Amino acid sequence: MNSVQIRSAERALSVGTWLIVAGAMLYSVLTVTPLMAAHTPPAWVWTAPILPVVVDAAVVIVVRLDSILARLGGHGGRWSVALRWMTGGMTLALNVADSALKKDLVGVAVHAVAPLLLIVTAETSLAYRRAITTAVTELETRRQAETERREQVAREREEARLRQVREEREHAAVMAREQREHEAALARETAERAERERREEREHQAAREVAERVERERREQVREQREQEREHAERIRERREREREHEAARQAEADRREREEAARREHAALLDGPPVNTKVDEDRARRIVAAAVAEGVSVRRAADLCGWSVGWVSARFAELRDPGTGGAELSIATG
Repeated sequence: MNSVQIRSAERALSVGTWLIVAGAMLYSVLTVTPLMAAHTPPAWVWTAPILPVVVDAAVVIVVRLDSILARLGGHGGRWSVALRWMTGGMTLALNVADSALKKDLVGVAVHAVAPLLLIVTAETSLAYRRAITTAVTELETRRQAETERREQVAREREEARLRQVREEREHAAVMAREQREHEAALARETAERAERERREEREHQAAREVAERVERERREQVREQREQEREHAERIRERREREREHEAARQAEADRREREEAARREHAALLDGPPVNTKVDEDRARRIVAAAVAEGVSVRRAADLCGWSVGWVSARFAELRDPGTGGAELSIATG
């Protein structure tokens, strides 16, 4: 498989994954919103779509970050796996809850299709991306090995050529020496002709050496030019790698800011309201207390907003401020 085929497979995987994620999110919002509206006070029924949107947004974040880490050959660790399965489980539970409460087994099976498909797609796409990354790495390794092999063959050919030239030169020197010894034994009347032949032989030898020197210089220039081209290609690759890393860091920072902004909006929605005369449900009361702790709101103000006693609210404040219950604080704040 070449690089074009790998890129095509990766593009098809990405498009298919996001189509499934988008369809499952839309189906989940349409399915869960009536359930949330039925279990929300009439004054707050407009908040019914918030929970399915938040859960599905977490699914999108997990799928996106896992795809980036898989492309870079990394792994998010146990927390990434836990978040992926937790969001999938939440989506499944919310989708089948209405049918389960009505004891409608057919409805449970029908509404479980989209979340189960989403969970399996997330796991499968992660495995596919890791396999694609491995294939790309192996392809680059083979290309590098082929380049080194070709360079080795070129060096061996150059050494053989130089060895042949040296042998030819030595052979020519031997022949010239034998010729001179033979000519010395000839009669003096052939001295002039022998001298002329020697001069022609020296001129021929010099011309051949000049030609060989020119050829060596040309080969050296070609080798230097290829080396410069290889270095240039390596610099381009490194620059592109740095650009990809910078883009990944920028995207992560944008995601973090978006999560912080969503948390602040949720806290403002929970804390921005008049005091109530009756107790709100315990789940909402706990989220109001968590928002109050995060925003520095007093115990009295939190008690007025949720309708629960000051003692109960104080106890929740103590639980949230205890460093040993940090996981519970995160669960309550995002519930």
